[in-house]
Amino acid sequence: MGITLKLATSLDGRIATASGESRWITGPAAREQVHRLRADHHAVVIGVETALADDPELTVRLPGYAGRQPARVVLDSRQRLTPDCRLVATARDIPTYVVATGAPDPALVDAGVRVLSVAAVGEDRPNLKNVMQALADEGLTALFVEGGGQVASSFLRCGLVTALEWFRAPVVLGGEGRPGVGALAVAALAEAPHFRRVEVHELGPDLWERYARMGQRGA
Repeated sequence: MGITLKLATSLDGRIATASGESRWITGPAAREQVHRLRADHHAVVIGVETALADDPELTVRLPGYAGRQPARVVLDSRQRLTPDCRLVATARDIPTYVVATGAPDPALVDAGVRVLSVAAVGEDRPNLKNVMQALADEGLTALFVEGGGQVASSFLRCGLVTALEWFRAPVVLGGEGRPGVGALAVAALAEAPHFRRVEVHELGPDLWERYARMGQRGA
């Protein structure tokens, strides 16, 4: 299974201001490249907080694009998505999954959402490796994780991220801004996830950095 984490941040690693404003930190060229990356994956994955705050479509929207749309996956333990949000409203047109820890919500199922129930382990959250297995059973093995910060840190903490696509805008938001990666509980540098930069591109005013996971520091 290949899991790519996408970050679109300020220079100091923030994905939103203190008030939650995030559209748009990066420019049009960077956003267009994100759509190309979505098209290369089986599914786009986000957390429910991002889904509720942004009401995204998570589709590939490129001029002339007529290819397959990736599935949309929302990590939503308590099934907080509502039938009127964009993801649920278009679930009959584009495969849409909710990963939950309880029985499927009939309102979501009636709308065409596929609810995958995974056993909870602490704080009503499922083990991410079990989530990955449930998605793999659906044929979704190339995942593009788009956020938010807690979802990013969860995948990094579990050692599941194999590649990192980082788009950085030339703006500084400060410590009050919302971090692109949440708490990792790293006590020593040797314990931190390490990546090797493989490419760097300028996209208008933004920088696109591509990283691959390292087995260990210095590898």
